[in-house]
Amino acid sequence: MRPVRHAVPDLNFPESVRRSFSLRLYGLFTRLAQPLLRRKLRKRAVSEPGYAVAVEERFGQYDSAFAGTNWCWVHAVSLGETRAAGILIAELRRQLPGVPVLLTHGTATGREEGAKLLEDGDLQVWQPWDTPQAVARFLDRFRPRIGVLMETEVWPELTAACAERGIPLALANARLNEKSLASAERLAWLSRPAYSSLAAVWAQSEADAHRLVSLGAKVAGVFGNLKFDAAPDPRQLAHAQALRAHLPKPVVVFASSRDGEERQLLEVLRHFWVSAPVEPARAATKGLPKLRASDVQWMIVPRHPQRFDEVAALIESMGFACARRSNADAVPGENEVWLGDSLGEMALYYGLADVALLGGSFEPLGGQNLIEAAACGCPVILGPSTFNFAEASELAIAGGAALRVEDMMQAVVHALALVADKQRNAGMQQAAQVFASSHRGAAERTVTALLALARQVPEPTEPPPAVEPAEPVLEPTFSPVEAEQERREPIEPRLD
Repeated sequence: MRPVRHAVPDLNFPESVRRSFSLRLYGLFTRLAQPLLRRKLRKRAVSEPGYAVAVEERFGQYDSAFAGTNWCWVHAVSLGETRAAGILIAELRRQLPGVPVLLTHGTATGREEGAKLLEDGDLQVWQPWDTPQAVARFLDRFRPRIGVLMETEVWPELTAACAERGIPLALANARLNEKSLASAERLAWLSRPAYSSLAAVWAQSEADAHRLVSLGAKVAGVFGNLKFDAAPDPRQLAHAQALRAHLPKPVVVFASSRDGEERQLLEVLRHFWVSAPVEPARAATKGLPKLRASDVQWMIVPRHPQRFDEVAALIESMGFACARRSNADAVPGENEVWLGDSLGEMALYYGLADVALLGGSFEPLGGQNLIEAAACGCPVILGPSTFNFAEASELAIAGGAALRVEDMMQAVVHALALVADKQRNAGMQQAAQVFASSHRGAAERTVTALLALARQVPEPTEPPPAVEPAEPVLEPTFSPVEAEQERREPIEPRLD
């Protein structure tokens, strides 16, 4: 993954950005959709209480104590983007200590993870819903010096409003797969103006860059994937080694599994529980032991925490006992499938595992991030669907850190063979660490470009009186939850 030399975009914003009829129509649609959003939030809050927190922030109503200027605003919609944002923010603070960060999210898991990144002077709120009124209130209140959207999160009203106000808005760690490109092209009347309004785009790969350029984006660099710069938590890895000493069997983890995939795995495990499958030719010629599924400790770690109980019930309905990781460090018993029902412990799970199956790749969902597994030295078995991480997947396979199979049956067969073949397993573990370490540096490149972009922005002045677009009352008021805490107004250092 060779980064290209980046250019600093020319920030010559027009004195006024004429709003197209299509954007006005879109704004009307998002206003009319507000009651549906409120209903969705109420339903999600039943299983995930985080969705009931500070609901009115999503509609541009922020606590009066939340103010300040000169923010470096970072938007990370969900959990994966927030973890990437954490890498970016850490490097930003290394290059510019004490920089005030405004962090926004769209999901409860993202907000929960983002709270861990905050320091004194930082602030965390919800992303405003993409109406002209909510976006205007957000920008009037916080007046960010510069904005950074993580990976894929491009909203038409938000990008247009930032361009109108001369706020440079960049897309970092940017990716765009073929499926998303096709969707964007179908809505070209909205997507092309949105991408062209961005001040800069820093892509993960050359292929992503070409797709983004085709939508009008100003790609200023190909910097690689920020997630390569994440270091596994050494305490979790040490804890994993201590736990392994008490486990009688090798471990295979199904990491970040998605709906429908757990059932696939459990059905294959039942089939091979008492009899060994036919091994791949490579393993069979070595005279290695033929393992049954019951000779391995299987662990399932669902991608979404709201599904933990659902997956536990599924495990038991398929005839297995379920041991839950949330029950401290209890070691699973015979015939128990281990459920990884805790948050923020992926390094521990990969540290425990001899092999990992990649969730999201056995249904047509595009796969999940395999870089974290590689950084922990855990070999990965991929299903057929990895379009969300296409380049990283191919690089991992080419480097010997991962292998691809056609379905779950093959995944289990190859996992058992790899567990039995200690020499090959050790080779893949080493290849995984080499793969992860050889693609680092995206964070430093991205922050260097970000600060260069920020230096082009004129010094902030006193805000003009806020003039909000009139907003019709479309639904009853939904009572907000009090803001979680007040934070001091940041004064230094500046992004100039």
